[in-house]
Amino acid sequence: MTTAQAHAPLFSPEYYRDPYATLGWLREHDPVHEFRFPVGDVRMWIVTRYEDVRHVLADPRFSSESGTWANEEFKAAGLTTGAGSILEKAITVVDPPAHTRLRRLAMSAFTPRRVAAWRDSVSRTVAATLEDCAARGTFDVMDDYAGVVSSGVMGEILGFEIDRHKELVEALAQAFPSDPALMDQVPVGFGRICDYAAQLVADKRRRPGADLTSVLVQAREDEDRLSEDELVAMVGAMILAGSDTIRAFVGNAVLALLDHPDQARLLASDPDLGAGAIEELLRYDGALSAGLFRVTTEEVEVAGTRLPAGSPVIAALLAANRDPARFADPDRLDIARPDNRHLGLGHGLHNCLGAALARMEGDLAVGGLFRRFPGLELALDRAEIGYIENWAMRRIVRLPVRTAAAV
Repeated sequence: MTTAQAHAPLFSPEYYRDPYATLGWLREHDPVHEFRFPVGDVRMWIVTRYEDVRHVLADPRFSSESGTWANEEFKAAGLTTGAGSILEKAITVVDPPAHTRLRRLAMSAFTPRRVAAWRDSVSRTVAATLEDCAARGTFDVMDDYAGVVSSGVMGEILGFEIDRHKELVEALAQAFPSDPALMDQVPVGFGRICDYAAQLVADKRRRPGADLTSVLVQAREDEDRLSEDELVAMVGAMILAGSDTIRAFVGNAVLALLDHPDQARLLASDPDLGAGAIEELLRYDGALSAGLFRVTTEEVEVAGTRLPAGSPVIAALLAANRDPARFADPDRLDIARPDNRHLGLGHGLHNCLGAALARMEGDLAVGGLFRRFPGLELALDRAEIGYIENWAMRRIVRLPVRTAAAV
């Protein structure tokens, strides 16, 4: 990216603080960009235009089963998602027909009635957490609000004990390290998550309840049921997706609204804008920087660039969601934006299984915060805000705020 040296190199500390200038340059000048991934120095491509990202996410020639299709360089670097753990069977990293079967069984648990019942759980958790934050006066959105809400909701829905949250957060940090020097801890992190998921599944077999894990244990279609390994992988994947991803999104959304006080006031004054606001916040600065690695099953051409079979490809969701060819004035936050078909929750077969829950949780948590604290303000200089250094997730490290005009 020699001509783009005015912009931060991909996956550098400067890039993680603000990826949009680099992604914007690539989208315009080199939309299927070949580079060396910093972990393992692996040859890869990153795709940045909206239509090309949709294509990669939907075309079956771009496989999620990197352990099956990736070249040896990629495998040797240990980049296969869930490598060496039962998470290699998770719905997020398998292709049809296995994916079709798993998703059909899993979706039987996500009934409209059950999702509606989860709204009560989310509302209770948000309300209790807001009261705790009000008592503090100054609090960290990431640890004291978004983290508490996401872990509390996931704990209640999946049925795990809240006292295990700290342990799970540590395991998530090991599974998705910010520091490339800590890659040797990745299998340990995935292993810890899988161990806890296995314990949870075993407990719900003995003592079933109304929680999602119990429902998945009992899910069946005709004579087909999830195997033990599939159950553990499913619950493990939900722990991964439902905890840190929601925490990251709420943090990003809160900062975006603090940066745009007119939009924050609009949201606080009109709860009916909540659903549209969440779509715009997912587009503007979502939690997922990119989809999980895709690998070509054969030689494929994307936007005039030929990719060899076995090539790892990153679909840059952040870049696609700021593409001016798809969104008018894409760098502007507009919670009333029409026709907002963003890719913040993925696209195609592997779009987010819990999208309805994620949207609901985001709506209640983000809107609730600004209605409870209409004078919310940053408690540090804007320039001091930092992000974890993770290629797949955009998450603020800490976000201290003051409840300047609490009601």
